[in-house]
Amino acid sequence: MTSNDEKWLEKKISRRDMLKIAGASAAGAAVFASGMGNVAKALGFEIFEDDSTATNKILFYGKHQSGITTDAPSHVYFASLNVLVQSQSELQELFKMWTPLAVRLMNGEQLEELSKGGFTPPKDTGESKGLDASNLTLTFGVGPSLFNNQKLGLGLKRPAELKELPHFPKDQIDEKYAGGDICIQACADDPQVAFHAVRNLVRAASGKVSLQWTQTGFTSTPKRKNKKETPRNLFAFKDGTVNPSPKSASDMKEVVWVQPNESKSWMTNGTYLVVRKIQMHLETWDRTSLQGQEATFGRHRDSGAPLGSKKEFDEVDLNAKDEKGNPHIPANSHMALARKVKDRIMRRGFSYSSGLIDETGAYDAGLLFISFQKNPKQFINIQSALGRDDMLNEYITHRGSGVFACFPGIQKGSYIGEQLFNIL
Repeated sequence: MTSNDEKWLEKKISRRDMLKIAGASAAGAAVFASGMGNVAKALGFEIFEDDSTATNKILFYGKHQSGITTDAPSHVYFASLNVLVQSQSELQELFKMWTPLAVRLMNGEQLEELSKGGFTPPKDTGESKGLDASNLTLTFGVGPSLFNNQKLGLGLKRPAELKELPHFPKDQIDEKYAGGDICIQACADDPQVAFHAVRNLVRAASGKVSLQWTQTGFTSTPKRKNKKETPRNLFAFKDGTVNPSPKSASDMKEVVWVQPNESKSWMTNGTYLVVRKIQMHLETWDRTSLQGQEATFGRHRDSGAPLGSKKEFDEVDLNAKDEKGNPHIPANSHMALARKVKDRIMRRGFSYSSGLIDETGAYDAGLLFISFQKNPKQFINIQSALGRDDMLNEYITHRGSGVFACFPGIQKGSYIGEQLFNIL
């Protein structure tokens, strides 16, 4: 074994793990002599490489998880799960088991290992066969309820900022679309690839997790002269104009990534995910004049420019007035109220359409709002500033909600959420 392997073993394997390995075979020393691959197996997971040759491939390993600052995808399959395991060690094994599966799914691989004669179910459900990696990203997080489970013994590791979101005006949260112990966000250019990834992760964890709620979402990014433009929501307004730049290290440090001593140490280089399922009352919106729609947002619909301006990224001047002395941007417009606070978030919004609302026959459609921030308080401050005065409240109702702590990135030889189990 090389000196690098020895350093890896010293860093990654605790005394208890070493005893497990030694006990796994009568010739325990042979396990060490066989290299890192077998060591990983003895610890309960295999190490798979990112396949850089795969078509439309995004890396799994890195300082941060994928799916947060990655280029906006076309589709999302968001899943909130409850854990069924009864101990911390079982939860740890779950994340170890998911890690190589996640790598392979993001490689665009099939997990299938067919038995002779086909007498047992295939390991892969197969619906993505023939499709490439489709820029699949998988993002994992844990919710407040996980730390309230006394059997898991994680209470002391819960960050103070990780708690259920407060009630906001226009909240009519359906418990069927709220909370969860674990979340998986699967984003991809193909909806079947995103669904396939979550389906196979949940299937592999049968008896260990159950689905709490799920939601699909979609978005389209227009291009003009080969340059990507801001996507539009189902109200036809641009969504995400004021996002911080993923390419700016200072923006990401200030807004998204948890820095040392800003949270529990296991959250360093991680982030917090807020998800909201927001029903848009399309029938009411479609009966509103264009002038009324633009006043509601405080922006021109077609250009995305602040009212009174011409370009989407023009500086917002809330004090600017028209020739009659009236403010261009109404004080109770969505944008004006949001500007009351200095907090920023990284938002990744997706539209959704889930049929009809049974009792009304109205569209069950709207926005699957997902945001990332280093502290949920950033979202809370913005949402609280909107309050009851927001003109947009007439057209939306918040139906689902959740907040999750997303782990830092996974290094090769490590596993999803390892810091949670090893660091206070």
